[in-house]
Amino acid sequence: MLWDDEYFYIGAELEEPDVWATLTQHDSVIFHDNDFEVFLNPTGDTRNYFEFEVNAFQTYWDLFLPKPYREGGKADNSWEIPHMRVAVWVDGTINNPASRDRGWTVEMAFPWAAFTERSGQSKPIPGHTWRVNFSRVEWRTAVVNGKYVKQPGPEDNWVWSPQYVIDMHRPERWGVVRFLP
Repeated sequence: MLWDDEYFYIGAELEEPDVWATLTQHDSVIFHDNDFEVFLNPTGDTRNYFEFEVNAFQTYWDLFLPKPYREGGKADNSWEIPHMRVAVWVDGTINNPASRDRGWTVEMAFPWAAFTERSGQSKPIPGHTWRVNFSRVEWRTAVVNGKYVKQPGPEDNWVWSPQYVIDMHRPERWGVVRFLP
């Protein structure tokens, strides 16, 4: 994580011997593929938070939640991040079970202005804190007729800050990021 006057930068390296993806339409439910997810709560009050998911095709889903689902929150898929910058690099090949891959890397630049309207927060000043979490969703696959096929059963989930339940929508349990100069 890094920040400057215009953006909050987040990068992740995802080790994966079999890089695959299927979703190519913006605002698809990206966690149906292997993905990387970012959760941001600028005020730290567990309300008015943002979710961003991306797959190895660089397809992403940006959404806003006024409150967690368990409290009756409904995702607003119409929210878009203007001037969002996303880049994915695959160290290997996508959807090719004949080759072993090393994984994929994602880099994101979230413009501060994207959060102001919905959370009332703009660019932080040194010392401000936000609640933040990251999630990695990975599905088990098998190779059938030369193609990856998602296996039945639950996905594997890894998170940066433990949730203690399989539910990323627990902003009170996300990590705290302090913005330093």
